[in-house]
Amino acid sequence: MQFSDLPIDHRILKALELKNLTETTEIQSKAIPYGLMQKDLIASSKTGSGKTLAYLIPAVNRVLNTKALSRKDPRVLILAPTRELAKQVFMQLKWLIAKQPISAALVLGGENFNDQVKALKRHPQFIVGTAGRVCDHLFDKSLYLNGLELLILDEADRMLDLGFAPQLKNIDKAADHRKRQTMMFSATLDNAELHHLTQEMLTAPHRIAVGQANEQHTDINQRFYLADHLTHKEAILDKLLDEKDYRQLIVFTATRVDAERISARLSEQGKHSVALTGELTQSKRNNIMSEFGRGQHQILVTTDIASRGLDLRNVELVVNFDLPTLADEYVHRVGRTGRAGNQGEAASIVGPKDWVAFERIRNFLQQSIEFSEFEGLEPKFKGLTIKPAKVGKDIAKGAKKGNRTGDKTVKRKPIKRINTLAGTTDVGHVPLKRKPRVAAEQQIEADNEEE
Repeated sequence: MQFSDLPIDHRILKALELKNLTETTEIQSKAIPYGLMQKDLIASSKTGSGKTLAYLIPAVNRVLNTKALSRKDPRVLILAPTRELAKQVFMQLKWLIAKQPISAALVLGGENFNDQVKALKRHPQFIVGTAGRVCDHLFDKSLYLNGLELLILDEADRMLDLGFAPQLKNIDKAADHRKRQTMMFSATLDNAELHHLTQEMLTAPHRIAVGQANEQHTDINQRFYLADHLTHKEAILDKLLDEKDYRQLIVFTATRVDAERISARLSEQGKHSVALTGELTQSKRNNIMSEFGRGQHQILVTTDIASRGLDLRNVELVVNFDLPTLADEYVHRVGRTGRAGNQGEAASIVGPKDWVAFERIRNFLQQSIEFSEFEGLEPKFKGLTIKPAKVGKDIAKGAKKGNRTGDKTVKRKPIKRINTLAGTTDVGHVPLKRKPRVAAEQQIEADNEEE
């Protein structure tokens, strides 16, 4: 479908043409019509499918062509799970509304609260932000949502994973009126907590599912390598980076320490590398992502902070130096490459500590996986197998003797337990009063004398 086939304002079509966007993706062709009809919507699609424009276009079209419910309150609120994703959405919104009589504000945690209050006093029609900071402004009474017309939840499943359910419910309550439209986007719809949230926040929503979260991405060549230990992993990483001259690549690690160490190691080798972690200030993180987006760094070494939402067209390789603990997070990581029809590479290094995560990923993808090898770096590690519990006559015998292993029963002297809590301390819901320390010591001495 062409964007021009949809009943969209001509000013939006012109902005899309300037970005050479003429044809819709599948999620856009299915979601935009319902968004334009101001219907509640819950949709899922794989990463890189163009879902951001699937909700931005109906939102901008509504603001351009309908009268506001309130002069002061924002008309559209877009929530994202992370600051990086919120900023990415805000950047797409800015070029879509460029030269239009529409204002927008970015409200993120970790940035100056008072500056955000000043921006909100200008009464922007759009607010893009994270749920925690938006709630902070609601409680501070620097933001009101009584006149909110459209609430958009981007990657709602991730927000729930991060524990933002209470904040989402507070926001829903603050904008609770019958004319509000809600659009929810999620990587998967098969989630009990998400289903409960949908029932609370949406009214008779239309459901759209484009592909499955575990569907194989045809634009990404995925490879897996076994590694014996950390040094072996580093050698495989070096081989991967030397395979070809990649324009840009991302290396994902499990911890901040690993990200900083690997980035420093690559920089010592003369590669343009930078580390991005959650412990950095928001301004520093913004600078790093901006520099990487402009091509100033070839390699970005990061944790899962950069696994979602970032539209980086020049990333040709993603390396999982450590596998993520959540299987669906693997999909988001590799989705940083192969975007917008471009071909990408994804390589994952699987060590003994990664095996449980690898099993989760293999079961999630429901695909047969064969391991690749580099000549001279063949692994001794071939995977782990979980041994089933031994069941037999010896165990049955041992059970009769009161022993699980079938060995001789060992008689142990019963341990006398003394409650030595001091003062009044709440343990669970039961207040316990502990014996004085002196009394406890005297009791121990008396027991020793009896023995």
